[in-house]
Amino acid sequence: MIKLIASDLDGTLLQNGAQELTPRTIQLIHKLTQKGIRFVAASGRQYDNERRVFDAIKDEISYIGENGSICIHNGEVVFRGIIEDDLAFRIIHEIKKEANFDIVVSREDTCLIEDNNPDFINHIVNVMHNTTEIVDDITKIHGPFLKIAIANMKDGPHIIDKYLKHLQDMFGSEIKVVTSGNIWIDFIAPGTNKGTALGHLLKLFGIRPEECIAFGDQYNDVEMLELVGRSYAMSNAAPGISYHADYVTDSVEDVLEDLLAGLD
Repeated sequence: MIKLIASDLDGTLLQNGAQELTPRTIQLIHKLTQKGIRFVAASGRQYDNERRVFDAIKDEISYIGENGSICIHNGEVVFRGIIEDDLAFRIIHEIKKEANFDIVVSREDTCLIEDNNPDFINHIVNVMHNTTEIVDDITKIHGPFLKIAIANMKDGPHIIDKYLKHLQDMFGSEIKVVTSGNIWIDFIAPGTNKGTALGHLLKLFGIRPEECIAFGDQYNDVEMLELVGRSYAMSNAAPGISYHADYVTDSVEDVLEDLLAGLD
């Protein structure tokens, strides 16, 4: 018996850069929650942003945000992970040595970006609709910090992969550094990930991992995919993600529809 479904957003529920869920997706999740199956949005996005994405059913589901650094149910924080200030600023100063990489630093109340790339500002503020604070110098901000993410909107994936290796070599012993999309690299708070955050929710709900389904497409989804009893990697997932999943699918909605059909 499936009691909980957790899904990544970008590249999983949201395909091809979409910023809104389809009516079909909203309807399927609503029907599942009405039948007593819990749904968890599990994303690298901030909590405010996730609630906007799920606006029509925002109070019917639970949330894992910032790649597991924040976990919220019924408006209450279940778990919170923090990147210590010293580590955060060492990462920020290192990234600032490179051209074409923009930085997003997440706090619980907002994300912070610099006012130096109009295209990036537009993407964060007007495309993703993040709750955002624009600052002159991101090295002068204050924590506590939940996540650091960097994006390169100008160069190709080969630059992302090369720089990822450099950052993993430099900081990998202190913090997890993973891709979270074609242009994104995320620094995940030590001891946290989508899997550990989901574990906190399962404990709260009294649900066993084998009673759960999860969907994902990137390396920030791996721990969540490995935790649950039935996991799905997207067919267009990052290379190697399918090895961490039980199945591969083109569509989360198709799997949810089949699950609902089996409940009727």
